[in-house]
Amino acid sequence: MTDATRAPTPRGAAIGRGIGIGLVHTLFRPRVLGAWRVPAAGPVILAVNHAHNIDGPMLMGTAPRPVHFLIKKEAFVGPLDPFLRGTGQLKVDRTSVDRTAVTQALGVLENGGVLGIFPEGTRGEGDFAALRAGLAYFAVRGGAPIVPVAVLGSTERRGRLISALPPLRSRVDVVFGEAFQAGDGSGRRTRAALDEATVRIQGRLTAHLENARRLTGRRAGLE
Repeated sequence: MTDATRAPTPRGAAIGRGIGIGLVHTLFRPRVLGAWRVPAAGPVILAVNHAHNIDGPMLMGTAPRPVHFLIKKEAFVGPLDPFLRGTGQLKVDRTSVDRTAVTQALGVLENGGVLGIFPEGTRGEGDFAALRAGLAYFAVRGGAPIVPVAVLGSTERRGRLISALPPLRSRVDVVFGEAFQAGDGSGRRTRAALDEATVRIQGRLTAHLENARRLTGRRAGLE
């Protein structure tokens, strides 16, 4: 088995969580709301809005369980490649159907782990306006509940020392929503069923984001 196909390990994700906790709480002041809504055991998918590059590390350092993120292959370069692999993250080629990534992600769920997904596919406004079908596929095929997560405040201001990051010790809110099932209960996995599931998911994620904004008084999109 090569490094490219080796399955991510729970131990690696646990190490990643430990590193994330240290970095996030040293550099910023995260405020975590609703983390108790994440099931304490069993497979679960965390669906996270994506407006800034720190959103993934922020979740790794604030989620109550270790997370295996699906991350674009372009991030696996230089020293980041062995680090991301070593912390249980999954490389995905977004230009095609990446069967290795799909198999590994389903394996995480089958083993009762936590799969982290940016359902918008790429960094953008962070408003869940455009969802890819991958989230619905993993939720329906893996039988895992989805917990929506809103990361708010990461794009409000630029840091003085490092402009690519929020100001050091600034507050970033991470709000976890209620877990829900994407399927309609029929067990169907047809294209039509996945399309319907995607619509349901988008409605739930958008509603959670709006509630999180009201709760925190924050905006998710770029200023």
